[in-house]
Order: sequence, then C-alpha cells, then structure tokens
Amino acid sequence: MTTGRPTRARTHRRVRSRAARVLLSLVAAVAVLGIVAVVAVPLLRPAGPRPLFQLPVTCGERWQLGTYPGHDDYDVDLFPTEGEAWGRPVLASYAGEVTEAGINGSLGGRTPEDPDGPRGRGGGYWVKIDHGGKWETQYLHMLEPPLVRVGQRVAQGEQIGRLGSTGDSGAPHLHYEQRRGWDKVETWFDGTASGITHDDREYTVRRTSGNCP
Repeated sequence: MTTGRPTRARTHRRVRSRAARVLLSLVAAVAVLGIVAVVAVPLLRPAGPRPLFQLPVTCGERWQLGTYPGHDDYDVDLFPTEGEAWGRPVLASYAGEVTEAGINGSLGGRTPEDPDGPRGRGGGYWVKIDHGGKWETQYLHMLEPPLVRVGQRVAQGEQIGRLGSTGDSGAPHLHYEQRRGWDKVETWFDGTASGITHDDREYTVRRTSGNCP
C-alpha cells in the first residue's frame, strides 16, 4: 500500500537533480562571462601609439592627396603627379597582418583598356591590414586581385596590389583610410598629419613618399 508521500530516496534524487541543474547553470554562466571578457576586454583597452605610417606608394614618388564634398570624413584619394596611374604599385603603409583581401561590393568594368566602362559598387578589389594596438589601414579600388591573402604578415613597403579603378570609382586612384579602433581618423604620414579631415570642401595636398626600404 502506498500513502502518496514521496519516499526518502526519491526526495534525495530530486534534491540532487536540482543541485546538478543549478551547478550546470553556474558553469554555463561562468563560461559565458569568460567568453564576453575575452571579446570585450580587448575592445575596451585604449589604442596603442600611432604607428609611423608611410604613404602607400613607391619611395621618393610625389603624389597628390585629396578629398571633396561627399567623399566622407578622413578618406584620402591618392593620384600620382607624374606618369600613368593604372597599375602603379600599392604598398603596405606599415607592417601588420592582412585581415581582408578580396572584393568589397562589386568590381564594375573600368580597366586600362576601357577606362570609361561601367562603375561597380563599394571598394572593388581591396585590402585591410591590422597593425596592432587597434590600428588598421584600408586600400581600395585596386586593379586586380590583391597580391596578399588573409592571415599573411606583410612588411612596411611590401607590395599588396596595383592601383586601379574597380568598385565605385570614376578614375584610377587609391582610396586610403587609417582607423583607430572603431573610428576613422586623420591620416598621418612619416609622423606628419595630412591635413585631410572633413569633406566639406575640396582639399588637396602634395606629399613625397618616404616608404623606403
């Protein structure tokens, strides 16, 4: 005959089951907090000192750097002051690890053989490099697939591609950005600010590349 009351053994099993569930919940919570810490703590750290970035073009060459209304703050377009623009070497501004190398948006159809072909979207062939200390550089509108791959370490001055007009580009040039953490910032070259900040007016400056071996 049963009385409807739980036996002592069943009561102990229920207690152990509840304790096990509580323990598993605590373990899961600790694991989640650990993952959050691994992801969030590096993001909360301040950026390291600015690397000594150089112009992403051949040593000794003189280039025009510019922006224009609607171009976006701090973005820089680079054009050579002499010679053909198509196919010029694009160099890493500073040593680092490649984090993007491929197509941003769509390519379009502008080539040296058809410079007035259809525009694409976005940055076309592009590369992004992580320089450590939360500093990054980006290189857009290159002529052909990048010469580097994701995960590759590159040295300052190493060629990463060739100048072109893929993506949303009206003429062969290099679109270039420097970023600190989540923020795009004014570009500095060889320890000197470029002066290209806001895009509220047309602005150009000429600089000579110190990206030398």
